[in-house]
Amino acid sequence: MMNKVPQMHNGVPQALVDFIREGSAFLVAGHREPDGDCVGSQLALSSVLERLGKRALPCSAGPFKRPEVKPYEGRFTARPGPEERKGARVIVVDCSAPDRTGDLSSFLEGLPTAVIDHHKTGDHGLCRAGSPLYLDPLAPSTTFMVRRLVDALGLELTKEEAGLLFFGLCTDTGFFRHVDSNGAETFAAASALIRAGANPKQTFMAINGGKSLDSRKLLGLLLSRAESHFGGRLILSYEELEETARFGLEGRDSDSLYQLLQSVAGVEAIVIIRQEEPGTCTIGLRSRDAVDVAAVAASLGGGGHKNAAGASCPGTIAPLRLAILEAFGKIFQE
Repeated sequence: MMNKVPQMHNGVPQALVDFIREGSAFLVAGHREPDGDCVGSQLALSSVLERLGKRALPCSAGPFKRPEVKPYEGRFTARPGPEERKGARVIVVDCSAPDRTGDLSSFLEGLPTAVIDHHKTGDHGLCRAGSPLYLDPLAPSTTFMVRRLVDALGLELTKEEAGLLFFGLCTDTGFFRHVDSNGAETFAAASALIRAGANPKQTFMAINGGKSLDSRKLLGLLLSRAESHFGGRLILSYEELEETARFGLEGRDSDSLYQLLQSVAGVEAIVIIRQEEPGTCTIGLRSRDAVDVAAVAASLGGGGHKNAAGASCPGTIAPLRLAILEAFGKIFQE
């Protein structure tokens, strides 16, 4: 007997379209520490669901660390109540593993769940047998996939929805810096979003403007202590707990830091370790082309994309630094 081939609409599973049309109330969830792609996907999808006559509630465990997503924090709830959960279905965007939703996971447990994600790593544990899973590791962002879903639902985007989706697309492509020769469809999607009302100039300023003086000071500090390893192929820097307390989360500008370090001749990968709490570090990893930093992140309990990944680990900077150097030593010796 032949396996039944899932019906698709421009890559969107028909099961997901049916899941949405058959439901009346939805919790639209994302990963903890949301970025622009996660926030843009959640808010645009919630708006689309409401235009379909559904009840939609954007949910996030936070924290909203990035300055560009901070203005949206008030539109999310971290603890949906019993009435909001009653009869609701869940759509999780930009992640597929339960632990990635943080403290929100306990509020989603037991509810019918669908997932929209473009990360190849993860155990997809949020999708039970028969649940819709829209997974496309080749998509440049989850907002790119949400736009396809809107088409599959037979709707036109509003100006606000287009702006939110463009915001997420620009976040995950580094405002198109990471798009290569296979990116024609990415630019076609960007063009369609602009025609629908997205404003590239305003989006660029939302992502890159409005930085604090402290963010420039912290950027200089992390650049000053950057270490070169493996003949310049890896650059590693770190932020100590005292600096986290001094500069705060708003003082960070990771995208600018990665961009500056990626411009160094010969560098192939970048690692930033941050001591978030006395016993916990976050690790951000970026690479140019060949190096798969998602594999390194996965070995540390995290995940992400081939060229952009991260992890949250118990421990302190010194031992994690040694573990990371050991992992990259194996890569660069291959």
